[in-house]
Amino acid sequence: MTIDQPAAAAPLGRVVMVMPTYNEADNLAWIVGRLREAQPDVDVLVVDDNSPDGTGKVAEELAAADDAVHVVHRAGKGGLGAAYKHGFRVALDEGYDVIGEMDADGSHQPEQLQILLDALHEADLVIGARWVPGGSVVNWPFRRELLSRGGNLYVRLLLGLKVRDATAGYRLFRRTALESIDLASVESTGYVFQTDLVTRCLRLGLRVREVPIEFVERVMGDSKMSGQVALESLRRVTAWGLRERMEQLKARRGGR
Repeated sequence: MTIDQPAAAAPLGRVVMVMPTYNEADNLAWIVGRLREAQPDVDVLVVDDNSPDGTGKVAEELAAADDAVHVVHRAGKGGLGAAYKHGFRVALDEGYDVIGEMDADGSHQPEQLQILLDALHEADLVIGARWVPGGSVVNWPFRRELLSRGGNLYVRLLLGLKVRDATAGYRLFRRTALESIDLASVESTGYVFQTDLVTRCLRLGLRVREVPIEFVERVMGDSKMSGQVALESLRRVTAWGLRERMEQLKARRGGR
């Protein structure tokens, strides 16, 4: 009797994790080292926004010691979304097949990256999610968890998204997904960039999958999240939602 074996998944190709930094000198070598140990075949692209604490110098030292580590220096602090856009453009130009997002503070555990890589065989975008069954956060105060859960609920209801963690920043994109999005038209520069990109992927009919991760609050350094950042995200999401509702209303009236 012959038993059919499942077909092997097609190779994902060249993978790079884009890692924006601003004042992460205490964390960068530690997290890059963990990533290179956990995934020796995955490259790293550090995008530093001219950190005054010397993060850029640390990144250059890492790149000098490891050919898989690369560095982009930006003129100043321009926001998380702007740094990712810059890094994505560089990665696309360098011919990478899979382009990921990852925080430099240790919140996203490199040891869990394989979960995202495995899921990408059946997706165009994979999100390492906190608010799905099996996902969790470590060392978060209740207020911050409530804010994140509430913000994601607001996004789902207002934009009609079928994802539970649209604000999560541990992600893998196929290059075809980023090419479909048209990065040049993305204007979001702050943390709302994450919601913007998953919304665009879903509107294009791309395959988006969430997998559970354990998110660990940073041990060293200061969080870049603030009330002002959260308010910017709220304003933009509200504007997008209202615009969509107006377009839907116009379409219904035009169909009468």
